[in-house]
Amino acid sequence: MFSKQVILTYMYLLLYVLLSSGVILYNKWVLSPIYFNFPYPITLTMIHMGFSGIVAFFLVRVLKVVSPVKMTFRIYATCVIPISAFFASSLWFGNTAYLHISVAFIQMLKALMPVATFLVAVMCGTDRLRCDVFLNMVLVSVGVIISSYGEIHFNVLGTVYQVIGMFAEALRLVLTQVLLQNKGLTLNPITSLYYIAPCSFMFLFVPWYFLEKPGMEVLQIQFNFWTFFSNALCALALNISIFLVIGRTGAVTTRVSGVLKDWILIALSTAVFPESTITTLNIVGYAVALCGVLMYNYLKVRDVCASQLPSESVPERVLKDLKREKSSAPYIPNNGTNINNGARNGWNGSDSNVDEEAPLIPSRMSHLGRS
Repeated sequence: MFSKQVILTYMYLLLYVLLSSGVILYNKWVLSPIYFNFPYPITLTMIHMGFSGIVAFFLVRVLKVVSPVKMTFRIYATCVIPISAFFASSLWFGNTAYLHISVAFIQMLKALMPVATFLVAVMCGTDRLRCDVFLNMVLVSVGVIISSYGEIHFNVLGTVYQVIGMFAEALRLVLTQVLLQNKGLTLNPITSLYYIAPCSFMFLFVPWYFLEKPGMEVLQIQFNFWTFFSNALCALALNISIFLVIGRTGAVTTRVSGVLKDWILIALSTAVFPESTITTLNIVGYAVALCGVLMYNYLKVRDVCASQLPSESVPERVLKDLKREKSSAPYIPNNGTNINNGARNGWNGSDSNVDEEAPLIPSRMSHLGRS
């Protein structure tokens, strides 16, 4: 129960929860006019993308930690550029929401992410409209509406920014599934940042030049190097920690720990930012939405596991193998250990390769840049 591997896995999960919560609170502190007072979300996102792109280039081209994939101009134009555009948009609108609404309310609104992903997948033809999933989406939406109704500092503009950011993220997830999987590409976090971060930086440069650059020149903003460097470093560490957690556990465990992280973050935000208050109606609405999210994840895991199961059940397959061994091999006493291990390995082999949350998060890239 307390082997080195188990302890290491829980350490990765703890690191993911701490980094994810820390990055969100750090971004809120930097952007909030009450604290650090840097109300330029596009600039902050550009700093993250530029820093991540430089580090990824250094790891791929200089240290050669990972090898770049075979990327043609056609694949880059049809896959990387659209994904980068929606990736940059989701980060831009998501960070802009911190200027208008609290961290706790943003985490409650994020319960709508499965709804956005499901609707986009249905419109793009990668998923079909089902009654049970649709009812779950209705339950999630009702919960978020109740939570929004109970929000004391409700801001329409901030809510719209957050919802647009979630739909941009949903489009990115579906495009990742449709485009990259059709091309047969596999990108880990380092190679993903290597190709996507520079392109996202260029997409952000255009709105930054027209929207934020004039205001920064008028106010003569002075950059604090260590503040922005540490902020970008935390965002990069978060991406790597997500990769480590998924590699050790799986997508479903990551999402369950993400739900735990959301509750911790809601509690921490009220302690760190006293102006952020939570009402009873907030909690009730979020609990209702969370029930819908958990049921949605359960249905998707069940569907994926059912599609991966063989036509024969595991006990039937074990009995057939046992009969075949008795008819073709001499009897060797082994007190049933090999048979049990074979059955157990056969079961794990059919289950361990399943990306249990593939319909909800179609690619490992979906965890990138959640800053």
